[in-house]
Amino acid sequence: MFPKQQQQDEEDTIELLSSTEKLQVPKQRHVRTGSASSFIHFKAPVQKEQVDSQVTHPNRLASQALPSLIICVIGLVFAGWMMDIYQHWDVFTNISELFILVPVLLNLKGNLEMNLAARFSTCANMGHLDHPETRQALVWGNMALIQVQALISGSIAGVFSVLLGVLLHPDEPVTIGEILLVIASSMVSASVSSFVLGLFMCLLIILSRLLKIDPDNIACPMASSLGDVVTLGILAGCAHLLMVHMETSLSSWLLFLMFGSIPFFGLSVWRNRHVKDLLFSGWTPIVIAMLISSGAGLVLERYVEQYQGLAMFTPILCGLAGNLGSIYASRISTCLHKGVQEHFERVEWTLLMMNMPVQSLFLAIVWFLEIGHLDFTLAFALAYFLVSTLSTYLALKMGKSMTLIFWKYKYDPDNYVLPYLTAIIDVICTSLLVVSFHGLTSTGYANLNVSTA
Repeated sequence: MFPKQQQQDEEDTIELLSSTEKLQVPKQRHVRTGSASSFIHFKAPVQKEQVDSQVTHPNRLASQALPSLIICVIGLVFAGWMMDIYQHWDVFTNISELFILVPVLLNLKGNLEMNLAARFSTCANMGHLDHPETRQALVWGNMALIQVQALISGSIAGVFSVLLGVLLHPDEPVTIGEILLVIASSMVSASVSSFVLGLFMCLLIILSRLLKIDPDNIACPMASSLGDVVTLGILAGCAHLLMVHMETSLSSWLLFLMFGSIPFFGLSVWRNRHVKDLLFSGWTPIVIAMLISSGAGLVLERYVEQYQGLAMFTPILCGLAGNLGSIYASRISTCLHKGVQEHFERVEWTLLMMNMPVQSLFLAIVWFLEIGHLDFTLAFALAYFLVSTLSTYLALKMGKSMTLIFWKYKYDPDNYVLPYLTAIIDVICTSLLVVSFHGLTSTGYANLNVSTA
């Protein structure tokens, strides 16, 4: 459809695919840094008829990805509604560190689940799940791996939230009981939600494989949206329970149990040859992504009380743009593993156009139900569409570039790209939304100031 652009896009990966084919030596496996050998088999060069059968049809991509994106938006709205209720609970009003913990924990957990979705989708598309023995080993190996990652990430998120709370509110003393409650709640919610969501994602991808649906098109948005809802619900319930039993040693026993289970799950991962190499790799992007996302949180905290509706629109904008970029990155990673050329421009335009109906549905719901009580004008709708389109475009371009760069330097994109991508997109989307709100208010096209709304 666009021959010049298509030729340029194909040149972007011709060198990468050529280098992959050079590594395809019979009866020999080559492993990239940060990925298990079972995830990356350099097979024989793909025949022409195999490549032709994998041509991306926009209708097929849209029909598979659009429902999951709509579910993603619904999940994000539902998570916001849940947080609006939980913020009035005694445990949140008495322990302010929990407000800091929520975005940090959701970001860490989301990265773990999206990495699992990307890895398992690549596994499915390469045919590794078609064999019962391999499929079973991969499922249980990944379930044990995500428990190790969730427990360690949960403890990091809890400690980070406590330290950040002390720095931001030095005049409010924090007791030992509150510190134990925050860390224990973080680890328990991370572990339980990882088990539920990890098992769900594995079953979803296996079912997608059986129904001949490309899991790259649906797995990442489902992991992102459902992860926030499940993790937030478990966190609030666990924190409330521990506050009721604050005078007992329940928090200490839970921490002892959580930390004690890490070696057990770690040993299970170490004995599983399919995921053994992932036990000590991939931690850097997860931690760095947490620090980058903190920047988005600071921007939101600075302006959330100034502009009406900012807190409601930010997670939708960031979530949808990040998920579309994640779909694209996951598809490219699968193509690189298989030695197949992705149809870049066709996929980019399809995903970019899919942003419009989903955002239109969201704006229609906001306007019809008068959610947020903001000044909903035509200028506001156009500005939001502009910001949403620009954010999605940047997410797609970054997803493509980052995937190709990590692959070029011999890092498995399935384990490295998505944390960086979603964290950077969070910062960009939040900043663009604040700028648009400021511009609309200062020019008089919409009254979004909380003080005058």
